[in-house]
Formats: sequence, structure tokens, C-alpha cells
Amino acid sequence: MKTSFKGNKSFLPTKLCVVCKKEMTWRKSWAKNWESVKYCSNACKRKKLD
Repeated sequence: MKTSFKGNKSFLPTKLCVVCKKEMTWRKSWAKNWESVKYCSNACKRKKLD
């Protein structure tokens, strides 16, 4: 991911958690699988509606 991140999170991509609808901001730990990230936390992952 090539962005001009200068400490301002408004430049980072976001998406909504499928369970709680909370907006998630891109994290470096999600860099390799950002397309498959669905949940904002482990708690939401356990509550998934599948």
C-alpha cells in the first residue's frame, strides 16, 4: 500500500465491521489481507452471523 501517511488517519482506507457496523481503519498488521478483513475485533468475530 503506497500512501502518504503523515500521522493523519484520514488518509488511510476504512471499511465497516459486518457485525457491529463500526468503522475500521487500515492497520499495518492487516496489510497482507486487508481485502478479507471483516471484523473489527475478536469479539465480533465470535458473534458473526454466518
